[in-house]
Amino acid sequence: MSKAAGRLKTLKKVVDKVDHSSKLRTNIPAGMAVAGPPLGPMLGQRGINIAAFCKDFNERTKDYKEGIPLPCRVAVTSDRSYELTIHAPPSTFLLKQAAGIQRGAMYPGKETAGKITRKHLFEIAQIKLKDPPNALLTLQQMCNSLVGVARTCGIEIVNELDAAEYQQFLEERRQVVEEQRRELQEKREAKMLRMA
Repeated sequence: MSKAAGRLKTLKKVVDKVDHSSKLRTNIPAGMAVAGPPLGPMLGQRGINIAAFCKDFNERTKDYKEGIPLPCRVAVTSDRSYELTIHAPPSTFLLKQAAGIQRGAMYPGKETAGKITRKHLFEIAQIKLKDPPNALLTLQQMCNSLVGVARTCGIEIVNELDAAEYQQFLEERRQVVEEQRRELQEKREAKMLRMA
């Protein structure tokens, strides 16, 4: 038994240490990476030079409109260097931008928050296919996935869209959103009164 235990100890010394740290997954606004919270502490825990990372990220995203949320994956190596992968903006963000709305539907199956055409859907699918996780999907599969995301946001997909008619729809939608905000505020205030 002692020979086997001795061999096991030497074998453990030979095997390299395996790094089990997970990739950092976060959304960072384009061109707005700063050393402060929440990004700074996340990078600091992994031993990444925060100032160098922010400078690198802002340089790589200078072509994007400032403030667009970009999903990022950061893999840290043992020598504290990192590999930064920047994906296209999230599907929900692109769909809401195409529909011209700020927020999705509060009750997705019962109300329509906005409308987009099939052409918009096709263009967004082509953008999202460039992301590494979607590399093996076909255009048809990506479009079907986006249809599901649009449904959960309350965005209706139509063949054609009349500009004047859609503008009127958006005006009516603004009133509905204001009503929902007031309703939510009243619920919050009522909850605060119960807790006090």
